[in-house]
Amino acid sequence: MNGVDESLKDTGKLLAGEQTAQLIIKNQYRALQKEEIRKYDFNEVGFRKYSQNSEDGILLFIFAAIGTTNKKIVELCASDGIECNAANLIINHGWQALLFDGNTEAIEKGKKFYRSHPDTFTLPPIFVNAWITKNNVNELIANQDYTGEIDLLSIDMDGVDYWIWDSITVIKPRVVVVEVQCIFGAGDSVTVPYADNFKTEFIDGFGVYSGASLNAFIKLASHKGYRLVGVEKYGFNAFFIREDIAADIFPEYDISGYEDIPFVKWAKAKFLEQIKDKKWEQV
Repeated sequence: MNGVDESLKDTGKLLAGEQTAQLIIKNQYRALQKEEIRKYDFNEVGFRKYSQNSEDGILLFIFAAIGTTNKKIVELCASDGIECNAANLIINHGWQALLFDGNTEAIEKGKKFYRSHPDTFTLPPIFVNAWITKNNVNELIANQDYTGEIDLLSIDMDGVDYWIWDSITVIKPRVVVVEVQCIFGAGDSVTVPYADNFKTEFIDGFGVYSGASLNAFIKLASHKGYRLVGVEKYGFNAFFIREDIAADIFPEYDISGYEDIPFVKWAKAKFLEQIKDKKWEQV
């Protein structure tokens, strides 16, 4: 069976080199002792291949240290699945993925990309075109036979992210990545109020009225049995690990220095006064 266009063979050679490099890095992490792993912070291990920022490297580091179970990921609002947290894991590490987005054109673009990619055409990710709400999220996931424990849940909806994670019960991810509203720094525990048809408000291209603050997600995570273990270099993607997993390797992240992150400091100074009086819900 030959599902790959001949013109992609050179691309395949380049990808093989990329995969080899990542496998070497992953195996080097695996060889570290627990004490050595704890010395690293996410700024030292992060890199971007397909993710928006440095999430690819951070996720490689985390799963090299804690291992995987079934290499399954659910990503909510993955767009075309090409620039997202799942892509590197799918392409370079053989993960299975369930990717949701409400944009039909993006979904079709993603399907075409993975059907023709040398490393994914035999088992491309599952794309689902859907508008996700509190009432349908569990059914949408379960309908694709994704239930129980999975390795990773990624949520980047630019909207009611807090309420959606709160509602998810059909899967039990070992690691969760969420986008946080860093404008609030390490202060208020707030989220946008829930609405099925919530629309993000933008200023200068930044989604400033959407999502939830870091402290809101920390509280929700604790309620669901997770701890914050770190953030990426800009401070708006936060990583949580389930409490029963690797607490000796990844202790709880100390947020006392969170507002010293340059982007967080800039975003708070630029936008907080403009959005603080909008309708936010204390949680």
